[in-house]
Amino acid sequence: MRLVPSRPAALMAALLVAAAPAAAQTQAVNPASDPVVARVDGAPIHLSEVEDAVRALPEQFRAMPPQVLFPIMIDQLISQRVLVAAARRLDLQNSPEVRARVARAEEEALQQAYLAREIAPLMTEAALRARYERDIASQPREAEVRARHILVQTETDARAIVAALQGGADFAALARERSRGPGAAEGGDLGFFKREEMPEAFAEAAFALAPGQFTATPVRTQFGWHVIKVEERREQPLPSFEQAAEELRRAIIEEAATGLVDRLRAQASVQRFNLDGSPLAAPPAAPSPPRR
Repeated sequence: MRLVPSRPAALMAALLVAAAPAAAQTQAVNPASDPVVARVDGAPIHLSEVEDAVRALPEQFRAMPPQVLFPIMIDQLISQRVLVAAARRLDLQNSPEVRARVARAEEEALQQAYLAREIAPLMTEAALRARYERDIASQPREAEVRARHILVQTETDARAIVAALQGGADFAALARERSRGPGAAEGGDLGFFKREEMPEAFAEAAFALAPGQFTATPVRTQFGWHVIKVEERREQPLPSFEQAAEELRRAIIEEAATGLVDRLRAQASVQRFNLDGSPLAAPPAAPSPPRR
């Protein structure tokens, strides 16, 4: 299940909701359980700040052992504090560039906080399970086949292979001996695949076969001539609720954020201009219907 925003509001929502769940889960820290782990010119760095910095890291870094990762992050925070202190001594916090960046960061934080506030109540297990039943469990499962093939360059060679198979030759042995296609070393085994994953002529022939059957007429694709044998048929396994939960959560967040942004835009007074600030040209009037 892949969900791609298709409208400007949806794109904006997708950009904004990334941090919404994390913001919604932020809890007040108990000072008694939030020790000071460093001081820079007397100003404390608390354990909670280190934990926040760790949560912001990419997943591969968060997997590092805490006894290795936390000292690195503390050192990083110390470096950040000394840089900030040096900048403040030069009064850079009041420079136009810094003030503009701070304003943008505040706007982004407000966007994320608002989305988190509005969306968090929707993120219940019941909602996720209902979405799973609707989007996954109730959908028809797609057919798959596991097939072998022998790929050769000429129809004559392919027909000779068909004749050999009809005479009792072993398909896998012929594939290892004569195929020029993928999986030849494995007896031509392509594993399981869905219809759309193969060239149209190949898929049509393969999905028409029962397990154990092979094509009596060679199949031509852009790669050459194929002789195909189907080993198994099955329906594509459905992901479990646990496997799909994260993607379902993202789908609910994206839909809710898109709807919320659309409603807010509809309520706002919005004017748009050309890139040079001039008024946009009025769209041409729709033609009047002909009179009868």
